[in-house]
Amino acid sequence: MSLVCRVIPCLDVADGRVVKGVNFQNLRDMGDPVELARLYFEQGADEITFLDVTATVDGRATTYDMVRRTAEQVFIPLTVGGGVRSTDDVARLLSVGADKIGVNSAAIARPALVDEIADRFGAQVLVLSLDVKRASAELREHCPSGFVVTTHGGRTETALDALAWTREAIERGAGELLVNSIDADGTKDGFDLELVGLMREVSSVPVIASGGAGSVDDFAPAMRAGADAVLAASVFHSGLLTVGDVKAALVADGIDVR
Repeated sequence: MSLVCRVIPCLDVADGRVVKGVNFQNLRDMGDPVELARLYFEQGADEITFLDVTATVDGRATTYDMVRRTAEQVFIPLTVGGGVRSTDDVARLLSVGADKIGVNSAAIARPALVDEIADRFGAQVLVLSLDVKRASAELREHCPSGFVVTTHGGRTETALDALAWTREAIERGAGELLVNSIDADGTKDGFDLELVGLMREVSSVPVIASGGAGSVDDFAPAMRAGADAVLAASVFHSGLLTVGDVKAALVADGIDVR
């Protein structure tokens, strides 16, 4: 487990607005991404993650102007994902202010993309974004871990075991894992601690736990399960919690924060 916990608000963006749903369905408008990014920066966020959740589904690139405007408002690391298909996409995102790049669907479709990004820009730039759900009964023989990865913003289930894909991607050069539980996403029932623990067992790189945060009490268990950072969206966007609230709860639980 990391010595110091990072708290990361996530901006899921569709059509230029921050959105949030439950299990990636029934997305609701939560506000302007640039304004929210600035708010979380002022609250003490350690990083911001910006995910264009419909870019892959719509077959288009991430909105570069929005990334640029967001980067101008925050002076902490900015991770951007959604619609990244080539090293040229990565170069352009870095040129408009991104610090790290998340890849998911395109890397599953063509795993060599992970090697190409890591070779050109370094592992520290590459975040493997994993939208993971518990495997259905018919997929269990292909997924011994019990977890399967999905693509296209959680809409398409693969037959790829989540832990096997994680190991391969790390070997290819992924420098960090963003592990989002589709089952827990937006439910506010807490992080999937079993999934976090399994990812910690197979990962030699930092693990970011995502999906399910509903109260200040949910974050410390994710850290103790093996996360190096905790990511949340709706609890911040709704005003239910601030970054400061989460950090205070972590400190009270004996976990160091930045």
